[in-house]
Amino acid sequence: MQKIIQTSQALWQRYAKGLKLVFVTSVVLFVIISLGNFFKTVNWDQVTTELTRQSWTTLVLLSLGGLVAVLPMTGYDIAITHLLPGKFKPFYIFRSGWITNTLTNVAGFGGLLGATLRAHFYGQQASRNQILAAIAKIAIFLLAGLSLLCWLALVMMFGFHQGGHFNRYAIWLVGGGLYFPVVLLLTRQNNGLLFKEMSFKFKAWVTFTSTLEWLLVAGFFILIGASLGIHTNLAAVFPLYVVAQVLGVVSMLPGAIGSFDVMMLIELTLLGVPRSTAVVWLLLFRVFYYLLPLVLGLIFFVHYLAVRINAFFDGIPATMVRQAAQVVITIFMYVSGIFMLLAASVPDLTASNRLLQRLYPFSFFFLHQLTTILFAIAMLACARGIQAKVKKAYWPTLLLLLVGIVNTWLNLGTPSLTIYLAVLLLSVILMRNTVYREKLQYSLGKFIVDGSIFAGSLILYSLVGLVNSPTYTAKHKVPSFFLFPGEKIWLSGFFGMLLGLLIMVLIFRYFMHGADPFGIKQPLAADRVRAIIAEFGGNETSHLAFLGDKNIYYYTVDGKDQLFFMYQARNGRLVVMGDPVGNHAVWQEAVYQFMTTADRYGYQLVFYEVGEEMTLLLHEYGFDFLKTGEDGLVKLADFTLAGKKQRSQRALMHKFDREGYQFSIIQPPFDDQFMRELKAVSDEWLGHQVEKGFSLGYFDPAYLNTAPIGIVTDAHDKIVAFATFMPTGGKKILTIDLMRHTHDAPSGIMDKIFIAMFEYGQQHGYTYFDLGMAPLANVGHSQFAFNAEKIAHFIYEYGADLYSFQGLRRYKEKYASLWRPRYTVYFKQGSLVAAMIAVVAVVNQRIDQRPLPAIFKSSWLLWWKH
Repeated sequence: MQKIIQTSQALWQRYAKGLKLVFVTSVVLFVIISLGNFFKTVNWDQVTTELTRQSWTTLVLLSLGGLVAVLPMTGYDIAITHLLPGKFKPFYIFRSGWITNTLTNVAGFGGLLGATLRAHFYGQQASRNQILAAIAKIAIFLLAGLSLLCWLALVMMFGFHQGGHFNRYAIWLVGGGLYFPVVLLLTRQNNGLLFKEMSFKFKAWVTFTSTLEWLLVAGFFILIGASLGIHTNLAAVFPLYVVAQVLGVVSMLPGAIGSFDVMMLIELTLLGVPRSTAVVWLLLFRVFYYLLPLVLGLIFFVHYLAVRINAFFDGIPATMVRQAAQVVITIFMYVSGIFMLLAASVPDLTASNRLLQRLYPFSFFFLHQLTTILFAIAMLACARGIQAKVKKAYWPTLLLLLVGIVNTWLNLGTPSLTIYLAVLLLSVILMRNTVYREKLQYSLGKFIVDGSIFAGSLILYSLVGLVNSPTYTAKHKVPSFFLFPGEKIWLSGFFGMLLGLLIMVLIFRYFMHGADPFGIKQPLAADRVRAIIAEFGGNETSHLAFLGDKNIYYYTVDGKDQLFFMYQARNGRLVVMGDPVGNHAVWQEAVYQFMTTADRYGYQLVFYEVGEEMTLLLHEYGFDFLKTGEDGLVKLADFTLAGKKQRSQRALMHKFDREGYQFSIIQPPFDDQFMRELKAVSDEWLGHQVEKGFSLGYFDPAYLNTAPIGIVTDAHDKIVAFATFMPTGGKKILTIDLMRHTHDAPSGIMDKIFIAMFEYGQQHGYTYFDLGMAPLANVGHSQFAFNAEKIAHFIYEYGADLYSFQGLRRYKEKYASLWRPRYTVYFKQGSLVAAMIAVVAVVNQRIDQRPLPAIFKSSWLLWWKH
């Protein structure tokens, strides 16, 4: 007997593949022939009619039913994760299970596809053997639920006489019903490695999952019949369904496609169900239980792949997608708002323009004149908030779209447009992470764009009202699309325009409201500034902090100040003066923190007069740059008045000595008399001009008292010129700030001050003297330079009437032995023009004009701001 068994096993292993192929092929042929014969007798016009008459309510109900029927299969994945090492989040298990189960539902492949997918999803910390063992333990229970349903079907057939005419299939039900007891017996008696870890709780859970799965699928199938209005006893369909599923499993076809359908179509017809209805029944079952969940599974799978790809590329793809979505949504909202205003201004234009006719259904879903205008303006305001990535714009935008969806559904009854708006609403929800800024910075550029849209619409609307007036139409022929329905409607729209302006202002005010650490002038904490300079050193511009006309941003580590930036806010930009002052080792971290904090409040950074090292660092953070000039440095160790080159300066110094002009340095604090004398020199030098700040010092007694002052007196001890020191916190660079003289001071007095300062620097151990920047020097002279730099070079060459650029360069070349480039650095995604306007605004701001935070002076929102 044992020999016969061994021989049988050997023959089976040898011919199993061939026998399976023959069996499956015969089943497929049988299914094709049977379905062909059945479909010949189907009234397909009736099938089409029944499919198209299904209501939206029915389709939604079937969609939910199909998804619920698939849901229990997630229990298999929960069981598998308990058998494998590692922890998995609930959503990860749900998503992975849904992908696997919906694909295997359709594809089948004998569990190979499911095993491969589950090994991929859950095998990060498990060996191959562990994965295969876990899947095998689950696989033997997949049909446990169907086996139990076989006994339930037998009870209904023979106990309650439901479907008794299916008695000829009882043998199949008995065979299927024996599967579960056999499995229990094998797993209980076999103590091998595969089954010894299968506890009663584990078996109960998998059995419950399988039973719930098969029971819900059967219930869903019967639900479809009920939704089709089948008058046949639906209880009798249950045994038929179970038999068809058993035969489908035996057929080994993926998803029992074909074998299940043949059985159900033939037997449903024998139950009195019309053939066309039976076909619709099976089609709806396949669509809502197989295809619809599969689509959701494919969406989950695409999301899973996207997450993996995004992680592989360090989040760059997700950032690009969110930015693109934000741009697309912003464009749609702007275009919709503009077209809606256009439709309200010229209501008949859409009837004569094909492009507007196509765009109309997706933009104009409000019919009343006043509500159209108000909605359009609110859309434009929210579009500005979304474009600026303001968090406060998120919920108003969602509310607007929800109102649009409800209005479109109830008033227009257009399902396609409703779905379109719902997709847009979903897109806004998905891009919620891109709107992160605390408030809106309403700059000049934003005002020009929004103001042009509103002003253009108001002008057009006014012109339309004018050409519709009786006095004009009596003398002129008006194009048909300019004709307005009536004067009252026009007045309603004009009132809507004015009311819409108020709504826009209120929305912008809401977006702009909130705390702003950058837009408010902070008092100077001089002690903090001095402490940073004393510990880490300063630079050529660090002393300008004591002017008090700039805000200070401090970068701290563990509560200790490391460095600071000096800036002023203009038109949504923070114009930063010079390189950061303080600990050079933390430049990178400080710049990143400053940039991200400013960005959270809607500001872009613009760095003015920074060096090469800072420029390259900022370039790594997405900044572009424009060379704006060069700093002239004198190497003090090499400076001398001896030699042929300095002959004229040497003669000039001898002349000043003969005439009794003396240079001396006065240390602070200064008395009132001394300050009055300096003030007289400064006022005479200024004349009718008003001083400017930011990148230069101005005459302020408190500021002047922070550093020594070099003065030049004549033979009568009268001060004729002075220069204020700019301490840099070290001995590397010596430089000055204010340099002023009286009108009657002798020619060359500036050379007297410079040479005296050079000698002072040599005596006190300084390395360089900074002559300051020569604007536009060596900018854009190459044919490969940026266009903006070429324009700057043109101004340098031919702009002598505006400013003596070349003259200043030639003067400093008399002494300079080294030139260092200086750059204006701006955010690359921003506007160069806007950045330069902000720089010019702060550099040329008169000290008698109080700066206005975050918004330009002429803005129509100014009265809301203050």
